[in-house]
Amino acid sequence: MDITSIEKKIDLHTSPDLIINRDLSLLEFNKRVLAQAKNETIPVLERLNYLCISCSNLDEFFEVRVASIIEMAIIDPNTLSPDGTTPCEQLSKISAHAHQLVADQYQVLNDLLIPKLAEENIRFIRRKDWNESQHKWLENYFNEELLPILTPVGLDSAHPFPRILNKSLNFIISLTGKDAFGRNSGRAVLQAPRSLPRVIQLPTDQTQSGPHDFVFLSSIIHEFVDDLFHGMTVKGCYQFRVTRNSDFFVDDDAIDDLLLAVQGELAMRNYGNEVRLEVDAKCTEDTVAFLLARFNLTEDRLFLVNGPVNLNRIQEINALVDRPELKFPSFKPSVPAQLSRDKDIFAAIKRQDILLHHPFESFSPVVDFLRQAAEAPDVLAIKQTLYRTGVDSPIVAALIKAAKAGKVVTVVIELRARFDEKANIDLAAKLQEAAVHVVYGVVGYKTHAKMCLVLRREGKELRNYVHLGTGNYHPKTARIYTDYGLFSCDKELGEDVRRVFAQLTSLGKVSKLNKLLQSPFSLHKGLMDKIDREIQHAQNGRPAKIIIQVNAVVEEQIIAALYRASQAGVIIKLLVRGICCLRPGISGISDNIEVRAVIGRFLEHARIYTFANNGNQEVFASSADLMNRNMFKRVEVCFPIENKKLATRILDDLNLYFHDNSQVWVMQSDGTYQRPPKTDNEPFIQAQTQLLQELAQP
Repeated sequence: MDITSIEKKIDLHTSPDLIINRDLSLLEFNKRVLAQAKNETIPVLERLNYLCISCSNLDEFFEVRVASIIEMAIIDPNTLSPDGTTPCEQLSKISAHAHQLVADQYQVLNDLLIPKLAEENIRFIRRKDWNESQHKWLENYFNEELLPILTPVGLDSAHPFPRILNKSLNFIISLTGKDAFGRNSGRAVLQAPRSLPRVIQLPTDQTQSGPHDFVFLSSIIHEFVDDLFHGMTVKGCYQFRVTRNSDFFVDDDAIDDLLLAVQGELAMRNYGNEVRLEVDAKCTEDTVAFLLARFNLTEDRLFLVNGPVNLNRIQEINALVDRPELKFPSFKPSVPAQLSRDKDIFAAIKRQDILLHHPFESFSPVVDFLRQAAEAPDVLAIKQTLYRTGVDSPIVAALIKAAKAGKVVTVVIELRARFDEKANIDLAAKLQEAAVHVVYGVVGYKTHAKMCLVLRREGKELRNYVHLGTGNYHPKTARIYTDYGLFSCDKELGEDVRRVFAQLTSLGKVSKLNKLLQSPFSLHKGLMDKIDREIQHAQNGRPAKIIIQVNAVVEEQIIAALYRASQAGVIIKLLVRGICCLRPGISGISDNIEVRAVIGRFLEHARIYTFANNGNQEVFASSADLMNRNMFKRVEVCFPIENKKLATRILDDLNLYFHDNSQVWVMQSDGTYQRPPKTDNEPFIQAQTQLLQELAQP
């Protein structure tokens, strides 16, 4: 079928031809990230960073998405995804795309980045190129730092194949000869402890090396592996790495204690079912076959690689090389004028709502908000949601200080924030030790909303001050993720936030909210109603427009509603960082829908929903993407930006992104992305850089 001209009579809700497979769309996102590593206008150490990010993203993709499809192929092999494919069909397509992506990653490393880094005197020294001084130093390093902690396991009936830790660096070793006990198994496995660095910097004074010469840990082990097998001969030594199913299941109907359930599942995460095997491309066929058999994997899950199997660990050199000219220029986030003029943050918020746009504007006002709340005698209570924040966060320190000062502090921690579960369990314990009331959210629904409420006595009145955001309360990620945050003491908004917190802690029902849209209750319906309203405006000959910025567009009912809106003549602009299952540009269905993605210095993370509403423009910010999980399986909030000046500012930001001609990708109807053509006379527009120039300090 020609996807550029599907007939109008097609069912917008059920046709698989109108839906792009979400996992292939996610792989397209990783291609765009990898393209940054090829971009010669980007500093070379940042290009290396993009390569490592694409590898880390692919790891998580296999650990979670591919693992879940493999499970579905076993449980219900005939089930169809929204794009009309079975689990096995999906796995076949994923395998083809993923293998090409991995080949591209190593091509970028070997043919582009390593030579470019060498031009800057940052070198990865291969074993064949070690000089005598380097070899001597590395041999000493092996004997003193590695040999005492390496434990090779010879494979025989008394030493079965060991349990291989998820994503760990390992070596399969072929041997001849007999050991001290007369055994000759022919093979051994060596696991490299995770505590060891994967790249080792050579000292200049002892090795006659340059200031930034590095050797891969794998190269050192390869060179001196014979010393681990006295009396035997090493025929071959090859790296390998196994990726495992790292998602875990907590039966919401059968648990009494969510904390204990999560702790129990975490213990098994590193030993889930195998989903991918990466092996050194030089490995012999019989050894590859042996590994595939041991892990019960088929060849479509095998990746033969020309370089280190744990490619994302090369990111370590970014911290080891102090070369500012090879990295993005430093900047200092600004503080809004109303906050820099008035040190009393509550007085500033009381005068007017305040909008923060991170990382261009500082996250420090959010920390100051909590610090001042902790110290102010007229503050009675603080309520906070935490999804990802870190145990050593200044946010956590302020909450603990407030609790020790006698204030009522309640924190809703989401224990199931993927890959941050252990950190959040530790965080919960730390807060509880300080007498903070800790709640683990709602069983069956992740608490993903970003909310903070401070209850303050002002004379005879109690006033709620709130901060609502699109991103996590994490000062470090606020330096690299683009997000919005709103301070307000609007009475109805504050009451809404208080009610949502009461719902999370007491499990009681919430009466109708004044201004917030909340999932899993009113957010999906609220967005659908607003799309339908734009359709009505268009059908009545009035201007109608929807602009949305999110990380993902997956939810089928919203997609169908956007198709209907496009057919009615509503202009729709979508800025989608990652997954987009909607097909733009289909004649008669999505002619009026434009989908763009921006991949730049910062990770686009904001969620913004805007509706023209016949001249009564509405702008909402949210913690929720357009995904089934955000609409129906999470606690999310979507909040209005009612101050016209602030709403206009967000609209101006979106307009800037849609005029970006440097870091933008335009989605095609088939799900691929292309750089838009640029004319010679067209001015250079790079949205993130322009926002840095306008908002941040030099």
